[in-house]
Amino acid sequence: MSAPLTRRITIAVLCGAFIALCAVFALRATGPDSTPPTGPAPRRSADIGLEQRISRLTAGFSERGGYRTPTDQERLAFTRAFAHLLDGDTEAARTGFSEIDFALRTVTDGADGRRYAEVADEVSESGHTGRGWGRVYVDLDRPARWSVQVPHPVADARTELLGARVLRGAPGGVLVLAGAHRDAGEDGAADVAHRDDSVFHGVVEELARRNLPGVQLHGFADESFRGRDAVVSTGAGDSAVADAEQLTAALRRDGLEVCTAYSARCKLAGRENEQGRTAADRQSRFLHVELNKTLRGDDRGLDRAAAAITTLTERWSRR
Repeated sequence: MSAPLTRRITIAVLCGAFIALCAVFALRATGPDSTPPTGPAPRRSADIGLEQRISRLTAGFSERGGYRTPTDQERLAFTRAFAHLLDGDTEAARTGFSEIDFALRTVTDGADGRRYAEVADEVSESGHTGRGWGRVYVDLDRPARWSVQVPHPVADARTELLGARVLRGAPGGVLVLAGAHRDAGEDGAADVAHRDDSVFHGVVEELARRNLPGVQLHGFADESFRGRDAVVSTGAGDSAVADAEQLTAALRRDGLEVCTAYSARCKLAGRENEQGRTAADRQSRFLHVELNKTLRGDDRGLDRAAAAITTLTERWSRR
């Protein structure tokens, strides 16, 4: 066989292989991930950052309405569906959520490419409805190992954004986000940190039942506790003292002033927090973390706080 003919054959083979490879990638691009699947995987949504998704939700929060206390049946239905999601039974989870008009979909964080299950109110795309029951994000690439909880988005300014940064800091996380301003409901009904009749509490209670450690984020005005950047507490219990010590050390290494409510008298210790009480009853590890307004005031401050908390959640993810 002549050399020119051999070269032509080689080129043809290489071209054919290249075309076949392109076809494989094209098939993947138009496969099950691009449309709502009929199988057990959560439905796919747009690949935008978690912070952007959460900001869209919280932009409509107001102190003048936007919350309805769920019935016992509604709260139980949500919690059961959430338990199915943690167990990996996404079909049962989707069915359960749909019965109370919630959607289960897959979102990909544009910041790091990690996939999360998003449980969101299906009534409107923004998620802002008169119910205000919140959202849950669950890492799909690793089993659930820990949670970060945001009971007062907007009211404790930017804690909702901090929650997203903490979630992406370590694998195996669950973000539990309240769905209304803390003053939106009548007689404090939307202040989920101090209520045990909310969807938020039902989700955290299920996490505590599974003995998953959690950190709950709060914020305070600088003048409420002058000279302190943060308060670290174990809430009503003492199962997480070692975790509190680790977090305190990380915050102090960054030059932050911390009041250690687990070993000293501090304001804003969160002893009456309902999720902390539930964790104490189950001897599950729970941290109540207060951060001042200055620290939460810009992206650098949020990154400092998230980095400190991540030293803890990284260890939790290896349980």
